[in-house]
Amino acid sequence: MLEAEKIKSNWEEYRAIVDTMFPTRKVALNKMYDEFEDRMVFMPASGVEHYHNAFAGGYVDHILRVINCAESLHATWTAMGSDMSGYTKEELVFAAMHHDLGKIGFPGEGNEVYQVETSDWHRKNQGKMYKHNQNIPFAMVPDLSVWLLQEYNVKMSWTEYQSIKIHDGMYDDANKPYFVARSAQAKLKTNLPLLLHHADHMASQIEYERWRNFKSNTPKPVVEKSKATKSNGLKNLAENNPDVEKSLIDIFKAFND
Repeated sequence: MLEAEKIKSNWEEYRAIVDTMFPTRKVALNKMYDEFEDRMVFMPASGVEHYHNAFAGGYVDHILRVINCAESLHATWTAMGSDMSGYTKEELVFAAMHHDLGKIGFPGEGNEVYQVETSDWHRKNQGKMYKHNQNIPFAMVPDLSVWLLQEYNVKMSWTEYQSIKIHDGMYDDANKPYFVARSAQAKLKTNLPLLLHHADHMASQIEYERWRNFKSNTPKPVVEKSKATKSNGLKNLAENNPDVEKSLIDIFKAFND
């Protein structure tokens, strides 16, 4: 888990990027982020610990890392002679910042994607720190990301839209026509979709390695018998799970100070 101050500073950095990088879109973006702030600050980037950043504050931490990876890869590709003139820095940061936006879920209370897994058995034996909310419609993350942006009247360029939509690369079969071009005309017109895919993959791998190194140096905890406790989120977990109660309560208090 991230410490409270790190969660807080990550969120402040995230919001500062909106104000500095998207001058014509910051009003619409800030409206969306104001509404989702309580959810986004504490949400994970995934639900399973050996995936990546399956802990409170993991989502924002992941997004900031993807932005940094994307900027570094842009510099590397440029230094190696690639033509990176097909997109702007604003488009690069926007796509990196919103590629996983759909993971926040739908507007409205109780419509988050990730809910804390309160079953000790699932946490211990399967590494499932969070479970998916069964009360919201199924949606692929890129599709929900694009829908949320249009729902809050955030305009996108085609390059931004395409990069967000196909950022999973060949892991999603629906993206194959974009990455396996049968003609010169069908090839991607800019390298941003490729760069974003590589940046996301890099960030996720780094986060997995950080978890692996942490686990290898952490004694195995003694887990009590599973309790059937219903949970709607992190606050509920803090009230019902003594293993994480103190750390989560400290995070909420520190963030709200």
